[in-house]
Amino acid sequence: MSAIDHRQASARRLSQPCDEYVGVRIEPDRRHGRGAETNRSGRFEKLERAFVDDGWSSLDILPPFKTVVQEEVAKQIITRNESPDISFDRSINPYRGCEHGCSYCFARPTHAYMGLSPGLDFETKLFAKPNAAELLEKELAKPGYEVRTMAMGTNTDPYQPIERRYRITREILEGLDRTSHPVGIVTKSALITRDIDILSRMAERGLAKVALSVTTLDRKLARAMEPRAATPPRRLETLRLLSEAGIPTTVMVAPIIPALNESEIEKILDAAAAAGVKEAGYVILRLPLEVRDISKEFLEREYPDRAKHVMSLVRSMRGGKDYDSEWGKRMTGVGPHAWQIGRRFELAAKRLGLNQKRLRLRTDLFTAPVAKGAQLSLF
Repeated sequence: MSAIDHRQASARRLSQPCDEYVGVRIEPDRRHGRGAETNRSGRFEKLERAFVDDGWSSLDILPPFKTVVQEEVAKQIITRNESPDISFDRSINPYRGCEHGCSYCFARPTHAYMGLSPGLDFETKLFAKPNAAELLEKELAKPGYEVRTMAMGTNTDPYQPIERRYRITREILEGLDRTSHPVGIVTKSALITRDIDILSRMAERGLAKVALSVTTLDRKLARAMEPRAATPPRRLETLRLLSEAGIPTTVMVAPIIPALNESEIEKILDAAAAAGVKEAGYVILRLPLEVRDISKEFLEREYPDRAKHVMSLVRSMRGGKDYDSEWGKRMTGVGPHAWQIGRRFELAAKRLGLNQKRLRLRTDLFTAPVAKGAQLSLF
């Protein structure tokens, strides 16, 4: 293990084009079933550590990366935002990090705030918030709480594999159901069908909707790009089951990666409409901070013949940069290629009768929980 001055390396990495920086790749056997292939230190660390073979084959004895979950005692569970280009102003994230391991995940850089790597650490060193439901009840009980749709799945997936054991997402839904609080969920997991009983009950009152991200219909591409997420057929089957249960569903073609999965836009929408979906949306590939290098490593590993072409098209939609975070542009991009993708999506959605009506969840049914020690109503 060697250490180098992180400040200069970090500044150099984040300022130069991603072609000029390649991290130390972890051996395939150690990262089997994972999305990232490097584990560079987070951008806030003073030192950057990298594994180096000293010629004595010392790396051969290192174990594979395993999923480790640490329980976090959260102090607050509802996160607020004021971003003008997204449809919600509050969200809940039961977990930090995500075992799905999507190479393009825009949430990866948040792991640096924990002193960890946005690379393999993000998908193997996870944090669970077991007191989330308790905190939610307290925050909903605060005087003057104003009801708007609660978003889940905005950062990491609330139905990633560890939810089977922790069931934090289900506990949160139970609390939202009791108080008749509206919720919108985004996921890639078939595990959400476990909670159809709660979601269908809420949907009957106009309080729930679900969006599934379907990035590709190609199993091989999905396995390489989203190694531990549900397969494309399972996501479509999940959409069908949710729709049949009376739960409003949306398909998210996200992210659209130029010259990789953009040719599938119409096919994905066709398949989703056949599964009962009524609304659809899309997001152009976003590469903030460390995601840029991780995504480029994925392209060079899996599609070396088109990696440079993909990045060239990405820059054409980002004003010549790898990423532009400006509100109103970060989701859809700019330029002729981005325009073409947008028009294709709109035409396909119109042909299928999608987005004819945008569902607005009800907020008038909310009943605030009674805070501990508060005076109960006499009526």
